[in-house]
Amino acid sequence: MTAKKFEFKNGQYVVYPTQGVGRLVRTEESLIAGEKVKMLVIVFERNNMTIRVPMDRVALSGLRPLVSSKKIMEAIKSAKEKAGAKRMIWARRAAVYEENINSGDPMKVAEVIRDLQRRTSADTMTFSGRQLYLRALERMAQEYAVINGIELDKASEKIESILDIPKEPIVSEDADAAIYEDKAE
Repeated sequence: MTAKKFEFKNGQYVVYPTQGVGRLVRTEESLIAGEKVKMLVIVFERNNMTIRVPMDRVALSGLRPLVSSKKIMEAIKSAKEKAGAKRMIWARRAAVYEENINSGDPMKVAEVIRDLQRRTSADTMTFSGRQLYLRALERMAQEYAVINGIELDKASEKIESILDIPKEPIVSEDADAAIYEDKAE
């Protein structure tokens, strides 16, 4: 498989697979081991981080431009399909989900969302399953938000709305207190 060659421009939003969506702010030269290396400088405002990717390592890193609006909608719609077979132990499935989230591929991120989403309001999630689901949703929502010019929270809500994911029941603090009082008696 050959790596695609992309042309990147300052100010452009890009996807770095393990971090999500960032903005390419500049190209700079650094002296590393006595050699000049041309680097792309990418800022991730959400987690207040900056990374530098050597130009000769761009393809290997998986750095890519944002997908088209059509492609992100295809990924979201694929997350509506029936969940995949779950024939391996959770630890292995979780590792596969982690790989898919960090792949930078919107279709693989959609697979995680598809397999872990709540289908009914009665469905519950394990803590680790919920964390993986939320990471996958955030990763997809980052790209959706930039493509559509909306805030990240609105993008997450919109994706869950498209997928028709039921809202979680809201438990008030009074209800929590009542549960603890009942147990104390």
